[in-house]
Amino acid sequence: QVQLVESGGGLVQAGGSLRISCAASGRTFSSYAMGWFRQAPGKEREFVAAISRRGTLTYYADSVKGRFTISRDNAKNTVYLQMSSLKPEDTAAYYCAADWVPSDNIGKYYSEEEYDYWGQGTQVTVSS
Repeated sequence: QVQLVESGGGLVQAGGSLRISCAASGRTFSSYAMGWFRQAPGKEREFVAAISRRGTLTYYADSVKGRFTISRDNAKNTVYLQMSSLKPEDTAAYYCAADWVPSDNIGKYYSEEEYDYWGQGTQVTVSS
């Protein structure tokens, strides 16, 4: 069992930066690939970024590539999402998710069905 708690969301102006975090419980964090998803009001939840369990592989949605960076610190059981050049369309609730994997690959990292555990979300609002 893994519990995920996101933090760091808030209100930021367009063009600004924000880093959100996701802290995981348990001693097997390094056995999980991690992903970030987001859901804007009235829209489906969508993939944002993913990172393999050792952090050697990262994947991004085209809409955030070059602006967002996912990273993890296995010693701290935490995954981060550094967001820069934020746009109003980045406004959403951001969720982290954990996917147990036997190797340093992720598989369908973009699919919600790939992930076993989810956090409760943190709100990011970008004002224009």
